[in-house]
Amino acid sequence: MIDVSCILVNYNTSKYTLQCVSSLLENTKDSIDFEIVVADNASSIENYTILKEGLSTIDSPKVKLVRSLKNTGFGGGNMLGVQHAEPCRYYAFINNDTLMESPNILKELVHFMETHPDTGMCSPQMLDHDKQFRRTIDHFASPAREILKRGFLEFINPKRYPNRKKTYDAPLKVDYVQGAFMFVDAQAFTEVGGFDTELFLYYEESDLSRRLKKKKGLVAYLVPHLEYVHYESASTSSNITMKIEQKISLFYYLRKHFGFFGLKIVQVYFCIRYFFSALFKPKYWKLFKLLLAGMPRSKSLKHKQPILDA
Repeated sequence: MIDVSCILVNYNTSKYTLQCVSSLLENTKDSIDFEIVVADNASSIENYTILKEGLSTIDSPKVKLVRSLKNTGFGGGNMLGVQHAEPCRYYAFINNDTLMESPNILKELVHFMETHPDTGMCSPQMLDHDKQFRRTIDHFASPAREILKRGFLEFINPKRYPNRKKTYDAPLKVDYVQGAFMFVDAQAFTEVGGFDTELFLYYEESDLSRRLKKKKGLVAYLVPHLEYVHYESASTSSNITMKIEQKISLFYYLRKHFGFFGLKIVQVYFCIRYFFSALFKPKYWKLFKLLLAGMPRSKSLKHKQPILDA
């Protein structure tokens, strides 16, 4: 059994993936046994060819490449990587548009997990491309968070909802860490069922952390003395399509964890909010209509992905 299996998902961003693989290899010393599994999530044949040739140039026995002929989303892509991973103690789910900043990050995270047995997941501090602070922690999605907003919850109950915009000096127990870098206990991950692949994009890390806490009694930690750089959204864009996908995932998440009435409270709130938003920004009428319909999962991008030729 190896120490760490690093899972990277590539989707038409081979340049970032190759940089991330090189960064991991250069950053990680021989004091731990690790591998890097690159799961290509149905990239174009041109991008996949660049990735395959680039990895062959790196020529490391620690790196393996697997390919899906259908884009299965964030959770599905990572689960493909898990299926091809060696038996390991920990999984490091790392976005391909990241670079390691602190020395020997994987070994340090192994040490943290070993010395904090209540931990199911942890993460270094995220930095932007200018190596400036970026928010790395968040609070579980809930009717209260969606309606009252994060800032208000942090103001009225800072112990339960730590400030996301603050720099911390010591490890901090949080609801969950951003999906750009999730270091997870492999056995616990397996026992709770891994990522929920019904979520195509968004809320995967929140859902996983909630299940680790509920089923295994394990919590998430920020490990702020370690740092990594994240370029963010290299393979996705911010537009009305992504906003719709985010709401589809949110509605699925809320129904799963808060039931019918918890979901309906949020649905009514969003219907009112986006009705008035659409009066001034007509692009929101499409979102408003889907909110009225309950954000059906049949409208998710998950169901619109073609199967590529081999």
